[in-house]
Amino acid sequence: MNSVYLLAVPTNGLYHLAGEIGQAGLSYQIIQDLDYLEESEAGPGPVAVLIDLSTVSISQTRTLIDHCRELKLPVLTVVHESIINDLDPALNPDDFILCPIHPGELQARIKQAIFRLKGPVSQNVLKVGDLVIDLEKYDVLMGSKRISLTYKEFQLLVLLASNPGRVYTRDVLLNQVWGYDYLGGTRTVDVHIRRLRSKIEDPDHSFVETIWNVGYRFKGDA
Repeated sequence: MNSVYLLAVPTNGLYHLAGEIGQAGLSYQIIQDLDYLEESEAGPGPVAVLIDLSTVSISQTRTLIDHCRELKLPVLTVVHESIINDLDPALNPDDFILCPIHPGELQARIKQAIFRLKGPVSQNVLKVGDLVIDLEKYDVLMGSKRISLTYKEFQLLVLLASNPGRVYTRDVLLNQVWGYDYLGGTRTVDVHIRRLRSKIEDPDHSFVETIWNVGYRFKGDA
């Protein structure tokens, strides 16, 4: 399991939980807000977010939970026994866990929250580095960030990523993705490849390689 983000204001409010989280086999990063997710492009991203209700206000917690929903990240609230009777059910996180935390319970609750939000893990998945392509759900993820592709862009990506290292000519890509009866020219392929690259690539991630005067290939070691 990858890392979790722990939200506390101030951030030193969660250091006392580090031992339990480490015993659960999880790495973690303590942050004050979810803007970090927008700013950070490196790494596979967190699998879940924990919010310490003893350090974050109710209004902040509601905002953070809504943000997690938008990012499709499971969110769990850490509830100290001293405030359990004041827990507001309207917050509606994916789950909560009592503090002090039992390491086994923490990992189990995170896995359950992920299952509730995303369903069972698909067996029909292509994965290259941080790029994950779910062929059943038509989902493309870069770390924790969902990438929105058109259907043709998705078809192109699947075709290329399914055969890393193989060089596809523009004519072959045009025929396999658009069909033999498509009246457009190979320029259509170049336009869609450019759009696809703009969505899945950045300075740290390069997947599609241009083979000049021939076509394109997907780099298996991207």
